[in-house]
Amino acid sequence: MSVPGSQRAAQDHEDVSSAWARAAFSHRICTGISRRRLGDLISELAGPWQAQQESRLRERRGHARQRAAGAGPGHDLVFTDRVIATLVILRFQLPHAALALSCGVDRSTITRAVHEIRPLLAARGFAVPGHPGLRLRTLADVFAYAAAEGVTLRVDGTEVQVRRPQAHRPGRRAFISGKKKQNTKKATVITGPRGHTLWTGAFRPGRMHDQTALKTEGTGDLLQRFPQVKALVDAGYRGLARQFPDQVTAPPLKPGKNATPGDLASWQASRKAQSSQRIPVEHANAEHKQWRTLQRYTGRREYYDETHLAIAGLVSDRTARH
Repeated sequence: MSVPGSQRAAQDHEDVSSAWARAAFSHRICTGISRRRLGDLISELAGPWQAQQESRLRERRGHARQRAAGAGPGHDLVFTDRVIATLVILRFQLPHAALALSCGVDRSTITRAVHEIRPLLAARGFAVPGHPGLRLRTLADVFAYAAAEGVTLRVDGTEVQVRRPQAHRPGRRAFISGKKKQNTKKATVITGPRGHTLWTGAFRPGRMHDQTALKTEGTGDLLQRFPQVKALVDAGYRGLARQFPDQVTAPPLKPGKNATPGDLASWQASRKAQSSQRIPVEHANAEHKQWRTLQRYTGRREYYDETHLAIAGLVSDRTARH
C-alpha cells in the first residue's frame, strides 16, 4: 500500500529532526563528555540496560519471553538517544517537555529514559587514575585504595539547594541549612592529592553537620581498620581530627587574644599550608557544580542522591585521565 505524500513528508521531517537532535545534543557542550567517551559510555551501559529491560518485562508478564528478542514494536527513543537525553538533562536541567519537543517524542518518553539511565550512571562508581579497570563504589573501597597506594585523602562537605518540602510534613526543618539558611542536601566528597574524585556520598539533609554525616558512614571504623590512611580536612571535621590525631589533620586552632605577633604569624603560615594541601577537594566540588543540576537542584529530592552520584562518576572519568 502506498503512503500518502503528506504522511511521507511528515515521516521524513521526523527522521530529519531526530537525526538533527542526536547530532546536536551529542556534542560535548551538551553532554559534558567528548563524543569518543560518549561512545564508550553507551557501550558500557548497553548490557546493564538490556538486562534491566528484560527483568522488567519478565516481572510484568510473569513468565519468560515467548517471542524472539527484538519482536514487537520498537522504542520511540532508541537506547543511544536515551543516554544522550539523560546526559543533557543532567548537564542543563532542561524541562523534559522542552527536550521531548526537540527529539520529536512525548514528554513521558524522556522522563522514562531518564529513570532508566540515571540509576545505571549512579551505579558505575568512580574512576581511579592509572587503573582503567578499577572503580571505587564504597567508602571501604576508597580506604583500601588509599592504603594500597599511599594516597593522602582530601575530605570536604558540599551542599546544594533543593526544593522546600511541603508545609506540615514531618522532618521539614531537617533540610534547612544552618550555614546557607536555605533548604539544602549535603554530600561528602573525597579526592586524591590532584583533585581526582574518588568518592561522593553520605547524603544527608542540610541541617546535619558535615562531621556527623561522615561518621554515620562508619568512617571511625575504617580509620581503625586502615591506620596507615591519612586525611586532610577542614575545621568542620575537627572532632574527627581530635579522635584520630595521627591520621586526620585539621587546620590549627587560632591563638588566643593574648597571643604574640610571632604566634599569629606562625598560625597563619600553618593554616595556609594546610589549606593549600587540601584545596584539590574544593576544586573537585567546583567541577561537579559546573553541571547546572548541582548548582540548584529543582527535581524531586528523592532523586538527588542518584543524580549527584551520576554526575560525580562522569566527572571522575575525565579527571582520572589527566
